[in-house]
Formats: sequence, C-alpha cells, structure tokens
Amino acid sequence: MENWSLISLCVLLGLTSRWAVSFHSYSGAGKSPMFGDYEAQRHWQELTYNLPVHEWYFNTTDNDLNYWGLDYPPLTAYHSLVCAYVAKLFNPDWVELHTSRGYESHSHKLFMRATVLFADVLIYIPAVLLFCFYFCDGSPKQKVATAFCILMYPGLMLIDYGHFQYNGVSLGLALWGVLGLGFGCDLFGSVAFVLALNYKQMELYHALPFFCYLMGKCVKHGLNGRGFFHLVKISLTVLVTFAICWMPFLSDPKQPLQVLHRLFPVGRGLFEDKVANTWCSLNVLIKIKTLLSRETQLFLSFALTVLFVLPSSLKLLSKPTLWQFKLALVNSSLAFFLFSFQVHEKSILLAALPVCLFINEMPLIVVWFLLTSTFSMLPLLLKDGLLLPYVVTSLAFLFLSLYLLSALERSTDEELRLAPYRKLTQHFLPKLNLSRIVKWKFWLSLVAMAALSFTSVWLEPPAKLPDLFPVLVSIFSFLHFLGFVIYFNLVQLMEPQRRKNQKKTN
Repeated sequence: MENWSLISLCVLLGLTSRWAVSFHSYSGAGKSPMFGDYEAQRHWQELTYNLPVHEWYFNTTDNDLNYWGLDYPPLTAYHSLVCAYVAKLFNPDWVELHTSRGYESHSHKLFMRATVLFADVLIYIPAVLLFCFYFCDGSPKQKVATAFCILMYPGLMLIDYGHFQYNGVSLGLALWGVLGLGFGCDLFGSVAFVLALNYKQMELYHALPFFCYLMGKCVKHGLNGRGFFHLVKISLTVLVTFAICWMPFLSDPKQPLQVLHRLFPVGRGLFEDKVANTWCSLNVLIKIKTLLSRETQLFLSFALTVLFVLPSSLKLLSKPTLWQFKLALVNSSLAFFLFSFQVHEKSILLAALPVCLFINEMPLIVVWFLLTSTFSMLPLLLKDGLLLPYVVTSLAFLFLSLYLLSALERSTDEELRLAPYRKLTQHFLPKLNLSRIVKWKFWLSLVAMAALSFTSVWLEPPAKLPDLFPVLVSIFSFLHFLGFVIYFNLVQLMEPQRRKNQKKTN
C-alpha cells in the first residue's frame, strides 16, 4: 500500500507540474501567417480528418505543403486523426477544412494541452515509473524521488506543453522498448521501438544501439542455433510492425516514396536556427553552408556521425548488456545531435531520455546535462514567451534533484565515474582532486547559464550582431555537449560496470 501511495504522489506531482506549464504561451500564438508548432499540430488534425489518406503527404488544392505539411511518419498522422475525431465532438470548427486555419481560443488551447497530458499518462509516465521501480536501486522512497526528478525534467515539459509537441509519445515508446529489452522481452521491445520510429523519424538517433544490442545477443547465443531463430523472430516482428504502420500507403509505390521525401527534407540544409551542434557553432568561423556544396555537407555529416557512433556500437555488439545498451543510447543520440544533417534545437531531447536513465547512478552529471539541454533551447523558449516557465521549472528541477537525489553528496570519483580520467592524470597529477573540480565546473556552468539567460532577456545586442546572444548560448551549450559525449564514451569504453548492478543490468 505504501508503494502505491508513493507512486500516486509521484504521478500527481508530475501531472501538476505539466499542467502548470500549459497555462502559458505557446509557439506562434497570434503570429500569422504561419503561427507556430501549435498550429501545425492542429492543422494536421484538420488534414487527416478531412482528406483521404493518399492526399496526406501530397501537395494538392486542399493540402498546401508549404503551410505545415505533414513531415512525420504515419503513426503521427494516425494520432492526429484520433485527436481530430475527439475535437470534432467538442467543436467542429476546430478541424473545419480551410476555415479553421490559425484557430485560437481558450477552450481549444485546453483541449490541445489535454491531448498531450493524456498521451503522457498513457505512454510516457508509466514507462518512467516502471523503469525506476524495477531497474533503479534504493528504497521505494528513493525510487519515487528518482521517478519524480525524471518527470520534472524541464526540457520535455517546456517543449511539449509550452512550445507544443508530442515528444512524450515517441520518447515514451522508445523507453518501453528499453524496458522490453531489459525484461528480456525482445519482441515486445522491438515492436515498441518500431512504433517510436514510426511516430518520429528522429528516433533513428536510437536505432543503432537497439540493432547492436539485439544482434549482439543473437550472436552470443550462436547464429548456428538458438541465436539464429531468435534473430529470425525479431526480424519478422520488425517487418510486420512496419508493414502494419505503413499499410494504407503501400497500394501505390508513389505513396511511400513521397512520405519518405517528406520525412527527410534534404533541401532544408545542414541546420536550422541556432542549434547547439558542431555545424552551427563552426559556422560562426567558417561559413559551411556557403563554402561547401550540399552533397559535401551530407557526406561530411554522415562520416563524422558514423565515426562517433561506431566505437560505442561495436562495444555494445561485443558486450550486449543493459548497462552497455543505455550508454550506447546516450553516445549514439549525442553523436547524431552534434554531427548529423538537419538537426533542430528540440532534438537534444533524444539524448536527454537515455541520460535520464542514469540519474540514479550518477545524479550530478545527469542533472548538469539536463539543465544544459534545457538552456540550449533558450532562444526557442524566449521566442515562444516561455521565460517564466523556463526559470521556474529549471530552478525547481535543480533544487529538488540536488535535495532528493543528494547529488552533491554523491560525488566521489567512483560515483562520478572518473576512473578513466584518473588513469590519464595519475602519473602527472596524482593528488589532483577530480571530483572537486567537477563540482566547481558544475557551479560555474550554472552561473554562466544564468548570466547568459539574463543578458539574452534584458540586454540589447549590438546592431551589427543581432544574433549575438543566441549564438553565445549555442556555442556554450555545444562545448558542454562535446564534453559530455567524450565523458560518456570514456565511461562505456574504459570503465567496468559496478558489481552491485551486475544482476539487474544483465
């Protein structure tokens, strides 16, 4: 009974914080002609409800692809259709073809926020709770504290409930995939991840670790016997799940090709806005978009992404444990975010999810990463009028996570996973206190984030440098993410896992 009471409290607090964020502004409110992501989600409901399936991804008289055309996989379109049927019951004007464009009202805002909350309750929150209560060490109260801190992650709340998207659906499905593999239910895990991939194509960030884990497991069992049959079952499960998701588009070869064209718009360029990745940061010094052809940009981004993903993937392939799998998810998603083609600011959420899975093992590092990832989206959040929710949720997450998880107290060399760094410095600086340096860097980083947040809001940039503050935020965050990807790769490649977690992680 005590466990259920703690779980109920955790869910209640998580829902309350999400609903509180939803009462603020959203992307593009009152800003015609495109409005924003809120209008994109509403418009997709309008399209999927009023148009036949074969017109959803094509430019027609009733479907102007230049006005928030569908650019996500079929499962997102089906979700929009379900929401549209519910919206029609409340007010047909919300999804009326053409005339509902740019529709804004208090009741519709509540409805749209409720759809995000319902999706979280159905998919994301149960997955977080199950992970924390089964795979995290500690007492029931400690597990609740861990789950609560994950649910309080400000980046996801601000984007889904403020900017307005349904990232909790794809991330929740991916987490169910992790849970499936963790419980040894590989077929269930495969289905869950395929559904995540068919909801948002950015789940490709996590695809290679899923493949390497399952392939490594099959190889370990022997491809001449049980491992081969297991591989066949997984392959058939993946193919059937894909076929079911894409079934309405398979009658005409033009349909899946057009969907793929919409999912991977190479014409949009190497990056958009001020994203905290390599290309945007490097573009400050070298105008990559101007100097290099699009084909060269594609090749370069592909080559560097593979180069940074390969070491952790090969390690996972040779040692398919849950511990290695979680680290590979972090390293793969960070490599994709830093080096791949057409990255958005919001894509850092794909790295934040697997990082959250380590909040019980290395709380200080995880809290630092999650606050940095939220800060990296500051220009987008300010554009959406989300300054107050950004400040409140970030401060609440910082103080609650430091208090509930004892992050500052749990910061020895062992708990910070600094063994690889100790090996590098023991001959030259044997008495160097690495854990103290990390804590100092943590606080200095937070002070710098606060200062940049303040200057971005209250100071006017020089007339010749109108994008000065967004660029500084981008470069500052990029340097952090570069440090994090090196750190997590070293942890995976050089450090053995702790024995007390051996049973659960294998």
